[in-house]
Amino acid sequence: MLKRKIDSYIRNYYANSRNALLITGVRQTGKTYSIREFGQAFKSFIEINFIENPDAVELFRGARSSDDILLRLSALTTKPLIKGETLIFFDEVQRCPEIVTAIKFLVDEGSYRYILSGSLLGVELKDLRSEPVGYMGIKDMYPLDFEEFVSCVGVGNRVIDSLRDSWTCRKPVDDFVHARMMELFRLYLVVGGMPAAVDKYIETNNLQEVMAVQQDIIRLYKRDIAQYDPDNKLYIEEIFKLIPPELNAKNKRFILKRLNENAKFERYRNSFLWLKNAGVALPVYNVEEPKVPLLLSRSRNLFKLFQSDVGLLAAQYADGIQLQIIKGDKNINYGAVYENAVAQELVAHGLEPYYYNNKKRGELDFVIESGGKVLPVEVKSGKDYESHRALSNIMDCKEYNLSEAIVFNNDNMRVEGKIVYAPVYMTMFLERDHTAPTYYKVDLSGLQ
Repeated sequence: MLKRKIDSYIRNYYANSRNALLITGVRQTGKTYSIREFGQAFKSFIEINFIENPDAVELFRGARSSDDILLRLSALTTKPLIKGETLIFFDEVQRCPEIVTAIKFLVDEGSYRYILSGSLLGVELKDLRSEPVGYMGIKDMYPLDFEEFVSCVGVGNRVIDSLRDSWTCRKPVDDFVHARMMELFRLYLVVGGMPAAVDKYIETNNLQEVMAVQQDIIRLYKRDIAQYDPDNKLYIEEIFKLIPPELNAKNKRFILKRLNENAKFERYRNSFLWLKNAGVALPVYNVEEPKVPLLLSRSRNLFKLFQSDVGLLAAQYADGIQLQIIKGDKNINYGAVYENAVAQELVAHGLEPYYYNNKKRGELDFVIESGGKVLPVEVKSGKDYESHRALSNIMDCKEYNLSEAIVFNNDNMRVEGKIVYAPVYMTMFLERDHTAPTYYKVDLSGLQ
């Protein structure tokens, strides 16, 4: 069984809220599995899948009240509806928008608990997420991040805690542990975080079988593209195919001209948005200035496009490259897979990555907001990681007054001035800052 962070999130959510919870994410990330595991804590667990049971869609259509819905639900299942002891799971809800809209009535009625799941490849979800405000929480689920991956393959909590201490205190990792963690990071570049691929690796240690699972997932995504957006499927599939070669290009920026010599962004805009909303691709937009808030200086048509899972990216390269990556073959360009892994990790940890490019100062791989400040992040896969002209230019710029930057690389932890040189696997500790105060009371004295 794969241990996922979302499992504890779900338990804590239901311990502290009477609301429903919608878990969304790209297909094959393990949403259904985690929900079923949670369902074992209830005396009765009822699962309705709107893809496997299309009759259920029609059955719920036109229901006028919570009583109507519960009556129709009882006709769909042989499992008992026990008040206060039943979890009802609606799966693939993008096929039945009525049930999402009706959740507020079911929550108000209060007899049972509800959890929903939807695949973002049913992009209809984007229109449903704001429906039952105040009655339903929403949690996005991603492939296994690196910390989850190493835990699942057998790295103990004690080792992870010592690594976290090294990150927090900015001190070197034990050399033996560092070497093993780098080997595991290279393995992660190949296996990735899709649960089926991770399971297959743990079961067999056979990279060919892992790659077969990944190719199946890629084919599934392509079928979904044809199914969900038939009008634009050719554009979407061409963009999807171009992600690996574009990331291998010198500046990694997605160039529309490679799709079509006369391509215009507006023509392909919906296709890019579809891939983003579907969770299949991770766009990282350019910002004109590294200033908070980064969103205000975002360029909407200059971006890099990463895969949602680095293992799927590696599977799209030449057969046989997997073992070379794990062994650290010096003849391979690791830049694309390293950056993809970091982008994937940032997104999974709730951080919005951007990149910065300026003709005068150069380009930064990523810039994020952390603790109310801009944090530049460079990713170096080679030995010359101390060579970073653009980063030095930005850190020396008094206008931006940046206090720290991180260069993720293959070597051990050390700090030089404002720059933290950290092992690339330590991206697992780069998370949103939740320490900022969330309460503020205005002083009204003298105004009353």
